Amino acid sequence: MADYYDIDHILMEQEPVSVVFRVGANGAGLLDPGSENNNVEAGAKVELPFWLAQDLCTREAVSINNPTFYNHRIRKEMQADPACVNLRSRCPYFYELGCKLAPLVSDRSLGSFLLYTLRGRFKDILCKAHSIAFSATSKFLQLLTREESQLFDAAYTSMKAFKKWRLEGPRLEKASVLGRKRRRDESLHAP
Repeated sequence: MADYYDIDHILMEQEPVSVVFRVGANGAGLLDPGSENNNVEAGAKVELPFWLAQDLCTREAVSINNPTFYNHRIRKEMQADPACVNLRSRCPYFYELGCKLAPLVSDRSLGSFLLYTLRGRFKDILCKAHSIAFSATSKFLQLLTREESQLFDAAYTSMKAFKKWRLEGPRLEKASVLGRKRRRDESLHAP
């Protein structure tokens, strides 16, 4: 319920996923554009929003197919150079949707693929957030997913705050207590 009012969560759950109906569904012909009657036959392939596909999958009415943006061609691109792949054009909620899909699809390597992808792109995102000029950020941000954009913004803001503190912030000063010499107690050192 924590994500109920989160617009990004709502948009993520609207992402279409391909499903195959395990059972026929009477009165659900609107879900299948190729249906001539008001029913969906068992074995019909249909694109549904994730929120509906997830609910139907938990009721074992459909099986969810792995979306195209998690297929083997994309995985090979990621193995070649993860930083150059435009994930936003494939799915703006690549990681969040993948984490929600992982327990529902038959592909057991999806979770490790998501981790590998984030690891491969994480260092590049942080390096660019710390060194990129503001004018060049818009081109770079077009390649990032929603989650990666939030990571980039956090790193960029952190670096700006650090630079401001370093150049303009108060300097560390020697504490006045450290400048005083201690008096020796003569009675302890008397022969």
